[in-house]
Amino acid sequence: MSLNIKLLSVKFTAEAAKHCNQIEKELLTLEARGFSPEILDSVFRAAHTIKGAARMLKLTGISTVAHRMEDVLELLRNGQSRLSQEVIDLLLKGVDTIRQLLAAVAALAPLPESLPPVCFELEQFLHKDTAENQEKCPDQTSAKVTEDHIQDDAANITHNFVQIRAERLDELIQLMGEVVSFQYRKKQQASIVRDIMRLSTTSLALASYQTLTTAQTEPVRNELATTLAAIHSQLSKFQDSLRNDAVIENLLTADLQERSLKIRMLPLATVFDKINRVVRDLTRTTGKEIEFQVEGGNTELDRKIIEHLGDCLLHMVRNAVDHGIELPQDRVIAGKKPCGIIRLSAFYDSGGVTIVLHDDGAGISLDQIKTTAVKKRLLTEDAVNTLTEIELLDLLFLSGFSTSPIITDISGRGVGMNVVKQTITEKLKGSVRIQTRAGKGTTFLLKVPITLALSRMLLVAAANHTFAIPTYSVQEIVMVPASQVIHVVSKRALRIREQIVPLEELETILSCPQTAAHERSELLIILLAAGAERLGLIVDTIISEADMVIKPLPSALASLALLSGFTVGSNDEIISVLGVTALLKQARQNKLPAGISSKTDSQKQSKTILVVDDSANTRDIVKSILESYGYQVDLAEDGLDAIEKTDKKVYDAVITDVEMPQLDGFSLTSHLRQDERYRQIPVIIVTSREKAEDKRRGIQVGANAYIVKGAFDQTNLIETLKNVIG
Repeated sequence: MSLNIKLLSVKFTAEAAKHCNQIEKELLTLEARGFSPEILDSVFRAAHTIKGAARMLKLTGISTVAHRMEDVLELLRNGQSRLSQEVIDLLLKGVDTIRQLLAAVAALAPLPESLPPVCFELEQFLHKDTAENQEKCPDQTSAKVTEDHIQDDAANITHNFVQIRAERLDELIQLMGEVVSFQYRKKQQASIVRDIMRLSTTSLALASYQTLTTAQTEPVRNELATTLAAIHSQLSKFQDSLRNDAVIENLLTADLQERSLKIRMLPLATVFDKINRVVRDLTRTTGKEIEFQVEGGNTELDRKIIEHLGDCLLHMVRNAVDHGIELPQDRVIAGKKPCGIIRLSAFYDSGGVTIVLHDDGAGISLDQIKTTAVKKRLLTEDAVNTLTEIELLDLLFLSGFSTSPIITDISGRGVGMNVVKQTITEKLKGSVRIQTRAGKGTTFLLKVPITLALSRMLLVAAANHTFAIPTYSVQEIVMVPASQVIHVVSKRALRIREQIVPLEELETILSCPQTAAHERSELLIILLAAGAERLGLIVDTIISEADMVIKPLPSALASLALLSGFTVGSNDEIISVLGVTALLKQARQNKLPAGISSKTDSQKQSKTILVVDDSANTRDIVKSILESYGYQVDLAEDGLDAIEKTDKKVYDAVITDVEMPQLDGFSLTSHLRQDERYRQIPVIIVTSREKAEDKRRGIQVGANAYIVKGAFDQTNLIETLKNVIG
């Protein structure tokens, strides 16, 4: 019998990916807690399993890497080598290499014929003197941030597969048996209906005897009465049967639905564990000390939601490391412990899941947000001073908005938080809000539904139409006398438990024809919440609450921002699903401060950029990229050449390398900042130097962005340039 190699490869990649996750998680535990024979044995067994399975499929590259890792782990188990950061780095590099090779196998791509470089690094480590292994300290820059391929490779390997616990599958099969057996009762009901139809036919026949004499009608009348009584009895039984079956059917289908959804559920630990590795690598790169804490990793969500959450959490964690947690010496000066804390937790909450990301860093400066908003011409100074703390923090979710003094390959471009909010509110139908305290830290609270397959909806009526509202956005429902409505800044509002909540008619927000709803003595109000915002939505009536399948809007209606989808009611009525975040935004527009400005056409005209690099090839590449996006470009071959050009002309931005003859990029930037004309002109440093001290020096001399050439690509450069000059 021939083996199905393709099927075996698919199973192998999924299983090996799980072992890679286990190895990575346990290596990070060893690094944090120190030597543990039990954990080391577990890592050894996982590497051994990968090696054996890869050999069977003749995947030489994977089996060799796993074998070399196994040899290194054997040294640690036998006490011939000590556990150190160097060996942890090397083993993690082996895990990353296996992941990359697994992604190629999953994509049915050929593996390289030569062995991966990490094999030789592991071999070299094996032949080193044990004492040397104990004494050598790894270079600070050796820890690369690997979250991109950690996520992408794992996603490629497991995208079409979900592991199901056997007991869950058994429960589902058993439940399906009950549903099938329930069909027998339907057959019995069909038999009762046939009997009723037969009796009714007899009754109609008896009723047609109109020519009978009085003496003849008495027996017919008696028979007809008996038949009608039988029909009534059968109908009564049928009614009871239908009523009981409806209850049973509801229970069975609800149970079937719940267990079916559980099959696609995954624990948040699948995301949290990967972020642990990212924090570890970013900590090494930035020179900071960070303890990463996780709570609620067993909280389960729909796999579709977890797939979207991964990137969102990664963006926020990168920001927490880069902007939130201070350097050890700065924390000590501030009276804190040198080691910062980033805590990621999750718990079930009101029919959904709340995810909390907290850091005990410096917090977010509201003054810096105001300064940035004015500098980017999003708001005037008068307008920005009228914003509440919630409204100021919401500015962080705007595209291109960043308070960071410099853009790096880790964060600071202002694109991440915009993507986070769009994903959470639009794709996942959830909410996100920020809490911060100066010097104490920042907390992000994300609330998402457990699944997108079915949503619990509150059905309401307004302006003679039915609308659906997700129940996870409904805080409470109140009926209040119209006399309790107050007016705040020319808007209607209601005081609820010492809080002022703005009120809006649903029909007004949706621009529906006005009814007499506001003339009633009492108002029915749905209190909605999204993040820290609340809105009292006035509706005519509440119809019901139900679990419903939500479908996306047709492309022709996709521009209707206030609607997030549609569903079908019990009478085949098309019901619009309201987008709560968009409703809050629409309601808020009436109180937006005056003075919001927009860029004019003259400000959008072509910008002129000076590119400074001693490599002619690099200059030409950057020039080609910039010109393809409509920028005008001048070139300078070193710092002195750049000074000559900037003396004659004022550019909209300067992009410079660091290592150049005659005058380097740091000195050039410092020189430009002493020129009155160039004090506010953006300077972007693009260099191969990736050490934390080089990035800090870039900040000190006045650079606006710092891009490491290893993380450089066309999109990266253009996004950065658009962020600093528009």
